[in-house]
Amino acid sequence: MQLETDHKMLTVLIEELHAKTRKKNEDLPQEFVTRLAVNFGRLRALYWTLSGNSKSVNRDFSQLIQLLYESYLKRDNDLKYLDRQRESQPDWLLHQKWVGMSLYAEHFNGDLKGFQEKLPYLQELGINLVHLMPVLMSPENENDGGYAVSDYRQVRPELGKMSDIHSITEKFRKEGMLLVMDVVINHTSNQHKWAKKARKGKKKYQRYYFMYDDRSLPDQYETSLPQIFPESAPGNFTYLKDINKWVMTVFRNYQWDLNYKNPQVFIEMQKVLIFLANQGVDILRLDAPAFIWKEMGTSCQNLPQAHTLLQLMKRSMQIVAPGVKFIAEAIVRPQEIVKYFAKGTNDPECDIAYHATLMALIWNSLATSKVDLL
Repeated sequence: MQLETDHKMLTVLIEELHAKTRKKNEDLPQEFVTRLAVNFGRLRALYWTLSGNSKSVNRDFSQLIQLLYESYLKRDNDLKYLDRQRESQPDWLLHQKWVGMSLYAEHFNGDLKGFQEKLPYLQELGINLVHLMPVLMSPENENDGGYAVSDYRQVRPELGKMSDIHSITEKFRKEGMLLVMDVVINHTSNQHKWAKKARKGKKKYQRYYFMYDDRSLPDQYETSLPQIFPESAPGNFTYLKDINKWVMTVFRNYQWDLNYKNPQVFIEMQKVLIFLANQGVDILRLDAPAFIWKEMGTSCQNLPQAHTLLQLMKRSMQIVAPGVKFIAEAIVRPQEIVKYFAKGTNDPECDIAYHATLMALIWNSLATSKVDLL
């Protein structure tokens, strides 16, 4: 019965896309249709798991399919060619040839153009995978080292422009190198346009965050919500005196947590992920994925819905840019971190997990020749 329902919905959505392409005297790309058909059943099931109670679920899901289609059309041909190569070798990232390095462009050689000038040096070292530490737009102050993003589509002006990222990825592809970039998916800076509009009283954007008129609901959250930085940033909510509201700020008071219970937030963040993928970024490091779903009465960490959301992000990416990989920056117990690989399920999630504590313990064991802590 469900297969029949999925087939009918897929047929309707494809016909809607066909109608738009006919108006432009274009053909609907068969590659996109095939990928959509292969992933459609699980994509729809995951989406309904999170948004099935919404009155606008059909409209919102149609909006997602339209986004994926338009994003596929915008993807460069050389990136599509690379996607096909990587689809034929799904374990390409596990090859032992990759040697990685993390660096700040500003400390490495001034800015992104300076970074490009040093590519021969990196190659001389044998480096072929580079993680550029945060480069996206963030306020000059209150930026958490770049993890309070105020614009996901712009680079900090002192580092360069988004066109520099595009130029770097083009050079990397020619040299067989990979670029990793951070995407902060749990929160935005309070200087992001969504936050600014929310602060001006726009109800649409206030629903992008967890914003309340009084302390009653925040206090209920606080009964089970642990504090991340109890000394430097106590509490999980910040009072906005100018609009007399409380907003959830699990990390710092200038980092507003996104409300993924609002389907539009997922759509907007998926736009961001695909936008960066279409700049040629090979691997997206998803910052703080353990926190992305909030549920009252829980720790709001590592919840099943967070994994469903990540699987939905991954499934959507597979339709547009299947050659792009995800890193989970999940600083959680080893028993929890393995869940970010979606082991034992039919849904891909993250391809790599970044675990600071585990890495520190490995170095400790090497340095001390003891494995007690590890």
